[in-house]
Amino acid sequence: MLKVAFIGNGKSANRYHVPFILKLPDKFQIKTMFSRHLKDDWARLDGVNYTTDVNEIYQDADLDLVVVSTPPQFHYQYAKDLLEHGQNVLVEKPFTQTVEQAEELFALAKEKGLFLQCYQNRRYDSDFLTVQKVIKSGVLGDLTELEMHFDYFRPEVPQAVHEFSRADSFVYSHACHTLDQVISLFGKPDDVHYDVRQMLGSGRMNDYFDIDLYYGGLKVAVKSSYFRIKARPSFAVYGQKGMFVKETKDRQEEHLKMFYLPDHPDFGLDTPEQYGTVTYVDDQGQYHEEKVVSEVGDYSRVYSAIYETLVHGKAKAVKDEETILQIKMLAEAISQIEK
Repeated sequence: MLKVAFIGNGKSANRYHVPFILKLPDKFQIKTMFSRHLKDDWARLDGVNYTTDVNEIYQDADLDLVVVSTPPQFHYQYAKDLLEHGQNVLVEKPFTQTVEQAEELFALAKEKGLFLQCYQNRRYDSDFLTVQKVIKSGVLGDLTELEMHFDYFRPEVPQAVHEFSRADSFVYSHACHTLDQVISLFGKPDDVHYDVRQMLGSGRMNDYFDIDLYYGGLKVAVKSSYFRIKARPSFAVYGQKGMFVKETKDRQEEHLKMFYLPDHPDFGLDTPEQYGTVTYVDDQGQYHEEKVVSEVGDYSRVYSAIYETLVHGKAKAVKDEETILQIKMLAEAISQIEK
């Protein structure tokens, strides 16, 4: 049983972490929740110590893991302080604001023999897992193009922001999901092209990005916008023999926002009308168009993998070099505006 503490007791901790830790009661126990200002926005967990004194976490030798789930501009300092106090650390994404910060933290963790990892739960999205299943089946042939979109129609968000901030940019807050998916699937690209914009004008919020990654003959396009009144397909994958389109995204977040939690048997599951469609020509020249049953998304797999690392010594699911590569891409992307 691993004992866990949280630095940050807001939406991130209570929506995207706690429900999935509670799904693994034989492996994890939440001991302490820290916030500088404790509020009653989220129901308190029985048996958990809620505190406004971060030293209760820094100095608790009984802890096995501390999760940093604060706003991103505070990730680096809290992670560094925790490592210096001998704690294993899981950090929400985006991991840090700069490459130098990321490299420093991983070097410090290595020096002290501690666990440090970025929380990349989107590797366990249903749509992304389904895309991997279709690719591995081979029916598409050699891949030529993959498009992935993370669209919203929320114009009021950028319209309400009148100053540019790296921490609040669309690239840092959303490409940290999708770029990690690409890196986990294909590794380091041969080349990257960045198109990052402020649709409302210079000095305003970054609210659009289109990042193209090239892997030999494969082009991967990662696109997002706050101004899409109808979202583009979550994934569209093209190969020399066929294509696969998944219109809708993973439903775990949708259910969590309704407080429909993972203890329900149909939590996060797609219905048949949400299944993707694969279209291809087989080796005999026969045309096929079929629905693909969606894989089951499950963010608790992040914590299951951490348990295997901390208890059984298995390799980390998210490699240090993958996180550093992603931060390099995010920094390069946002530099298109900061120049």
